[in-house]
Amino acid sequence: MKKKNKRILIVRPDRIGDVVLSTPLPREIKKCFPDSYVAVMVRDYAKDVYLNNPFTDEIITYDATNSFWETVKALRRYGFTHALMLLPDERINYMLFLAGIRFRVGVGHKLYQFLTFTRYVDRKKYNPLRHEADYSLDLARRIGVNSNNYTPEIYLSEEEKKISALRRKELLNQKKYLVGVNATSGGSAPNWNPEQYRKLIELLKRDKNIRVVVTDLAPPETICGIDEAVYPNIKSDLRNSIINFSALDLLVSASTGPMHLCAALKVKTLSLFCPMTACSPELWGPLGNINKIIIPEKNYCENQCPGDPKKCGYKDSYLVTPGKIFEEITGMLNKE
Repeated sequence: MKKKNKRILIVRPDRIGDVVLSTPLPREIKKCFPDSYVAVMVRDYAKDVYLNNPFTDEIITYDATNSFWETVKALRRYGFTHALMLLPDERINYMLFLAGIRFRVGVGHKLYQFLTFTRYVDRKKYNPLRHEADYSLDLARRIGVNSNNYTPEIYLSEEEKKISALRRKELLNQKKYLVGVNATSGGSAPNWNPEQYRKLIELLKRDKNIRVVVTDLAPPETICGIDEAVYPNIKSDLRNSIINFSALDLLVSASTGPMHLCAALKVKTLSLFCPMTACSPELWGPLGNINKIIIPEKNYCENQCPGDPKKCGYKDSYLVTPGKIFEEITGMLNKE
């Protein structure tokens, strides 16, 4: 009897940065199982991360407000043989079980996983400073994927590449470099206050070779309306923003979704981090691009760390001042 090809569902109903870090899975699964069918299930706001991905056969959008049983029926029609659940979610766990997916893998030890005979990977036994993308790939390893390549990738169509080139030319307006500044974040990592980003933008403006691109969807009032800066992502959808990010030479930001988008597009990044385990660059840093990580000096973290990344603004760190960041940016741009 001919062996049935694997039909694999990757589930990541999470934030944009986390979804970007799941993109190595379809690629590595297809390398190991070329005849497999691979689908991803993500929330609607993140689906554009997977558009044009040559290793993904289907993008399924998950809406927690939809009928439980209608979603189960829809999943059952795909005939999935395997499901990789990268984010623990009790509701989705039961959906996958009732959809008849025989081989299911989750993260950690949850009672609902035990009740549904869900296999698992356990992070507690691993190095806490492995990268999140590597942890995600553990679920694919659980079904026989032998790979250590967890570099994320986002793919543009040929038409999108042409649009990106045109936008780059328009935004440059005869200058040499496009430097993106993304001031907002989800609050899970330390970040400057908007006034510090404003100071950096003013420094960048003085460089005759640099055009400043404020990349936030909704920029803080402090950095709105700055002369000579451009704001292409305001009220933009994600795919349009991805095209705009691809046109940049470099992005400055905290540890946030736009940083991961740019890394997956091979755009340079300069990122503000802290060494706390839950926020560290070893766990959440950009992958696959030229990047620079900025961390406060050791004495600052030992003596002034508030213990809560939401409360840290690098206030008195001489390594994380607008002047120091400006020097780092110009160094990265001039080093071809």
